[in-house]
Amino acid sequence: MRFEILPRLAMAQAATIDRVIGGLGFGPVAGSSSVVLEVEAPLLEAGGPAVCLLRDGEVESEGRAGRVRYRIGEGLLFGCLQVSESEFGADSPARLADATRAAYGAVFDCLETLGCRHLVRVWNYLPRINDVEHGEERYRRFNAGRQQAFEAAGRALIGAVPAACALGTGGDQLKIAFLAARGAFVPIENPRQTSAYRYPIEYGERSPTFSRAALLSHGGVQLLMISGTAAIVGHRSLHGGDVLAQTREAIANIEAVLAQAGECSPCAGLRLADLDLTVYLRRRADLAPVSRLLAHEHGLPRRPLFVEADVCRSELLVEIEAYGECAA
Repeated sequence: MRFEILPRLAMAQAATIDRVIGGLGFGPVAGSSSVVLEVEAPLLEAGGPAVCLLRDGEVESEGRAGRVRYRIGEGLLFGCLQVSESEFGADSPARLADATRAAYGAVFDCLETLGCRHLVRVWNYLPRINDVEHGEERYRRFNAGRQQAFEAAGRALIGAVPAACALGTGGDQLKIAFLAARGAFVPIENPRQTSAYRYPIEYGERSPTFSRAALLSHGGVQLLMISGTAAIVGHRSLHGGDVLAQTREAIANIEAVLAQAGECSPCAGLRLADLDLTVYLRRRADLAPVSRLLAHEHGLPRRPLFVEADVCRSELLVEIEAYGECAA
């Protein structure tokens, strides 16, 4: 299995779609497969919409389990779903938490039904993530619903929790994609950061439920999936208003995660230049300076995918997620 970025037009080709477990489509909807979650967040470079694809040798089955559309291949399950908050009341203070709890409940039901119990990586996209409604930020309400769903399903709230991101997008639906496996994964934390599930109450009554990265052994390789990573050290946001300093701090955090992964796996030789990056930028105008910084200071051989989206804390301007693999 590997992550790739393909032109959206490639999704119309049967030979391509037959080898796809699932993916994320950014930009305008263009007739993509049912296994691609359409995210209402535009790409920031010319060339048309693209899809981040999780590819595998063979698709075993696909279908729908409740709200979830899924595909299974060689012990991996990719699923996606979307939930409208309007299902949970016109203006209820709890409706985003309720929608999130229902969405994650559907995910866990799907995993149990299909025998892929280990939730490895989750991508969360929700509208107006930083808005305050009924006196509370929407991201905090999302975190409440997520943790409640983990509790209700008897899932761990610390330790073996999935890698994840949560970004603010357009539209009016909560959208979630996820990767699960039949076999267990290794959660990775970052010594520079407080584990998200141990954040103090000042960030909300319910902590975010995710690990800094997930390491999955599959098909003779170790796949490292690094969560959305920003300029947070300890539990504090740094470098307010300075997107370049925030980018450097995010990269320092990713490199710390790489070092941790190398201590518990054969991935000791994995470096930043070996990773595929998705860079979420709050401000479109920051594309050029951030792109230059990554190219000139880090010499990345593969250009990152740049997406316009809001980051989970209003003071943060950039978030970076990463994927890499090495021989098991």
